[in-house]
Amino acid sequence: QLQLVESGGGLVQPGGSLRLSCAASGFASGFTLENYAIGWFRQAPGKEREGVSWISSSGSVSNYVNSVKGRFTISRDRAKNTVYLQMNSLKPEDTAVYYCAAAYSPITYRYFTRPSDYNFWGQGTQVTVSS
Repeated sequence: QLQLVESGGGLVQPGGSLRLSCAASGFASGFTLENYAIGWFRQAPGKEREGVSWISSSGSVSNYVNSVKGRFTISRDRAKNTVYLQMNSLKPEDTAVYYCAAAYSPITYRYFTRPSDYNFWGQGTQVTVSS
């Protein structure tokens, strides 16, 4: 079964940057993210889980929630079997636990925005933006 592992979270000052990574564990056993659309979601205390960014299995299409457009960039590295979320110009309101999720998608140009579309989730990584 596909398992996802997020990393890269931490404490950063407003205006700073972090790069989150989402990797498939069990890569040596043959599990890859190649045929999976990936989504990044976040959940702040007392709030519902929110979609942040999504990318198709091919990497050819992606999108962002309006609040992070121009600041966050999603990308995927096939050789490393990893999807990244580069976060720049971070704001205190970006503070949350960030999760990556995977949805099997043979349609290479499609991404999914709803949490219910995803079958596999990572354990989350904490991002705290504070001075």
